[in-house]
Amino acid sequence: MLFASLLVTGGIRHFSNPKHLSEYAALKGVPLPKLANLVSGLMLVLGGASIILGVWADLGALIAAAVLLAMTVMHDFWKADGQTKQTEIGLFLRNCSLAGGALVMYAVVANADKAARIIGPMLTDGFFAK
Repeated sequence: MLFASLLVTGGIRHFSNPKHLSEYAALKGVPLPKLANLVSGLMLVLGGASIILGVWADLGALIAAAVLLAMTVMHDFWKADGQTKQTEIGLFLRNCSLAGGALVMYAVVANADKAARIIGPMLTDGFFAK
């Protein structure tokens, strides 16, 4: 739940400060930055909430990983200088770490023994039924 709460609060931040984040995305060359900000925020909130609630937690983890990996590319520290470079490295590594955590969460949840599960339906129930 602690991991997923990072996703939810990060997603909420996209809605609580949309102007600043959209301007930053535009500066980084993201197409349709306002829409991209809102969609990525929504996907983080939904992905985190699905993990917390245990409803399609595997799908939520995959969505979070995809969004975080896409956002990671935006933090192009290799093009920055000075303090900006340090900030971009930190944001890049944060997103990589969270994306890695989301992939681990997917692996754990998707491979949980059905008898031991206390969570809801899964995307992988139909694909990997035993």
